[in-house]
Amino acid sequence: MSTSTLSRPRPENLRTSLNRSNNNLSGWAFATPFVVFFLVFLVWPILYGFYMSLTGKSLTGANDSLIGFANYAEALADADMWHSLGNTLYFTVISTVPLVLVALVMAALLNVGLPAQWLWRLSYFAPYLLASTVVSLFFTWMYNPQLGLINEFLTGIGLPRVAWLNDPNVAMWAIVIATLWWTVGFNFLLYLAAMQNIPAQHYEAASLDGAGAWRQFFSITLPQLTPTTVMIVLLQILASLKIFDQVYQMTAGGPAGSTRPVVQYIFETGFTGYRLGYSAAISYIFFGLIVVVSVMQFVITRRRSA
Repeated sequence: MSTSTLSRPRPENLRTSLNRSNNNLSGWAFATPFVVFFLVFLVWPILYGFYMSLTGKSLTGANDSLIGFANYAEALADADMWHSLGNTLYFTVISTVPLVLVALVMAALLNVGLPAQWLWRLSYFAPYLLASTVVSLFFTWMYNPQLGLINEFLTGIGLPRVAWLNDPNVAMWAIVIATLWWTVGFNFLLYLAAMQNIPAQHYEAASLDGAGAWRQFFSITLPQLTPTTVMIVLLQILASLKIFDQVYQMTAGGPAGSTRPVVQYIFETGFTGYRLGYSAAISYIFFGLIVVVSVMQFVITRRRSA
């Protein structure tokens, strides 16, 4: 057998190589639209936004030159920025706890086998499908000091009227209540799906050992729900940190800035104060905070699963 015959590629190898090349080309053809959109609408805005934060760019077109980290230094010394960031963190803390606990209770009640389960699921989840504008308008009327249904109920049981959206001490709690009613259905579905995936054998064995309903819930259900709870808490924290819609529509950040979140402050700085560079710097400081929270949550999750 000659050397040329040994070095000549076999037909089946050529066919395999051609098939692999065709598959690679097909894969890139399908992935190209996503890659283009990813670069144009995510990577490029992130890079350009960071560049903008290093300039004095304004909507008036003045001072587009680089000024380094002057915007970041100004933002870190901005009392209004810290106040709005404090409002955001405060809302996140007081909203995450009830949004997790109430969803857990709702799922537990439905998981025990209530009649007409489809109706309960629909009623729990339906508000989540509403637009933020609808929810905000609905609760604005409900909180109306003179005509609102909530104050009518309070006066009916002998309690004084409350200026829900006009009192700095109450306004944030009013937004939390509206947000709870609006978004708790999503967490409820996650918990319900996780509960229904718990093997029934666990509960049967516990019943044989004499464990009651409460003992089964705390010894079987809650431990089995730990991964779901961690995921819900993470998603809820990230969603609460980005709050904007319902606050802007219900109170516009008032009264006296007591409910203004940092996202609204970024919006007002850029499009009302015309300081795009400065608002971009604040947004990247806020982005850094979200990254830190996400990393901490990821580390906690890894340690618990290890």
